[in-house]
Amino acid sequence: MNNCYLFEVSWEVCNKVGGIYTVLKSKASHIKAQFKDNYYLIGPYFPDRKVVEFGELPPIPVLKPVFDKLLGKGIICHFGQWLIPSSPTVILIDFSGYLKNTNQLKAWLWEKYRIDSLGSDFYDYDQPIVWGFAVAELIAAFRDFTKSERLIVHCHEWLSAGAALGIKGWNIPAKVVFTTHATVLGRTIAGTRDDFYQIWDNIDADREAYNYRVHTKHLTEKAMARNVDMFTTVSEITGMEAGKFLGRKPDFILPNGLDLSSFPTFEEISIKHKLFKRKIKEFMLYTLFPYYSFNIEESFIFFTASRYEFHGKGLDVFIKALSYVDRALTKEYRSKTIATFFWVPAMDVRGIHPEVLENKTYYEDIKESIVSEIPEIEERLIYRLVANKKITKRDLFSDKSLSDLKKKLKRFKRQGSSPRLCSHIIDEAHDPILNEFRVNNLLNKESNAVKVFLYPIYLTGADGILDLTYYECILGSQFGIFPSYYEPWGYTPVEAASLGSITLTTDLSGFGRHFLNHYRDKANKGIYVLKRYGLSDREFVKELANQLYKFALFSRDTRIDNKIAAKSLSKEFDWSKLVKNYFKVYEALLKH
Repeated sequence: MNNCYLFEVSWEVCNKVGGIYTVLKSKASHIKAQFKDNYYLIGPYFPDRKVVEFGELPPIPVLKPVFDKLLGKGIICHFGQWLIPSSPTVILIDFSGYLKNTNQLKAWLWEKYRIDSLGSDFYDYDQPIVWGFAVAELIAAFRDFTKSERLIVHCHEWLSAGAALGIKGWNIPAKVVFTTHATVLGRTIAGTRDDFYQIWDNIDADREAYNYRVHTKHLTEKAMARNVDMFTTVSEITGMEAGKFLGRKPDFILPNGLDLSSFPTFEEISIKHKLFKRKIKEFMLYTLFPYYSFNIEESFIFFTASRYEFHGKGLDVFIKALSYVDRALTKEYRSKTIATFFWVPAMDVRGIHPEVLENKTYYEDIKESIVSEIPEIEERLIYRLVANKKITKRDLFSDKSLSDLKKKLKRFKRQGSSPRLCSHIIDEAHDPILNEFRVNNLLNKESNAVKVFLYPIYLTGADGILDLTYYECILGSQFGIFPSYYEPWGYTPVEAASLGSITLTTDLSGFGRHFLNHYRDKANKGIYVLKRYGLSDREFVKELANQLYKFALFSRDTRIDNKIAAKSLSKEFDWSKLVKNYFKVYEALLKH
């Protein structure tokens, strides 16, 4: 691919919105290694927003005349680097001065591609579309000045449609590849119906898009898929969906990877697991132990993490399956406790719940009282041991210290109430997760073997409760459960496995399906992929419950073997292996 220029276009370049941001950021070093200085990432620039990941630089000579030409059209280009280890070259486009052309461009989309954009939302549709056309203007000017005949423009998602459709419709001599990470209509229908895969063969896509009022985005996406030089998706399941809804099957599948060089080794994972598991168990101590106690050493930590897509992410079936496990463990009198965390950011969170905060304050007061006495306790114990004297309660605490601790412990205990199901203040009466907890009798009572916690904020590492980052939470947990119904790819299972967590997903996720297609002989040790395609929710809940119950009975040695297997298998999803699929696409384009 010598003397070839690659422009990768996405609304998420230096602009974190969703999973595409991770795709671009994590593979940038591998793309740059192949294309060297001929690789450019293009994203939006917002004058009123500080771009913290962008380091602006003077434009290089080849771009200066291009930028100058675009100024006359109201397009301001900012040149620089994405402030990540690989430092890829970035062009961020301020299209605010180009917005005056919005109606004209939308009219052209109707005339050329029959895209109905009447009444489209300014922020949700018009802005990215106009930005995309500004990108097409950039590519046209670059081609005029450089005369290069080897230009590849890789557009991600419908938001870059202006670039793809502008280049093809204006006959700009460049090869265009379009990657859809999830179809607009598929995500919409799957989020509202639990029979999506049973009915998708009989869906009239255009009519349903109008029914769901997503027709403008759907028609845009459809026009892109049908008019670009190369159409790709991130998974087999999304490719099947695209064939039905967009009228074109993908030419290539581009599975998503991770840059695993930045992830800890298994030895580092083992050390960090103990540290962060202790912090998570401390959370359990001050949220549960004011009400009752249990053997916390016999507890496992399950988790799921996702956007708040109750059905699409399988949160509904996960809760139902946990209810089965709760009843089974209780019925058999097994001394097991499963603490299950739902790290799912919710809307309208109004701060930490006062009861949780108060419990934590009382707990830390008890902890500080003990920690402050440790040097003296250590000294007394060593003396009693070397002097061969009997160790008594007073050697641990003085009468005054013991009296103070008893008062603090009495204040810590709560009578006549149950632990909270959510760490923060939210609209509990209308929250689907909390309502499903209640319907399935997962109430965090002493009789519940399965404890559940909705943690409805982003894990920043400084939230005032857990104070752990997302990856630190995974490192402290033992099982990551992602029983998705609609999941075009699914980064979370790969991330969890890479961090040594035993991982479960389904064959309806892009990752799960890819894993079964390529590593079926290694499935169900470390990484578990359950069949969900073709099963009803009721049937799948039973399968999921059976597997969760088996997890609860894993011995320590079995858990360690599975963690090692998960970490080892995750290496198959490093970009150093998966980026080759991108290069195959680009090579095919240049021959096309």
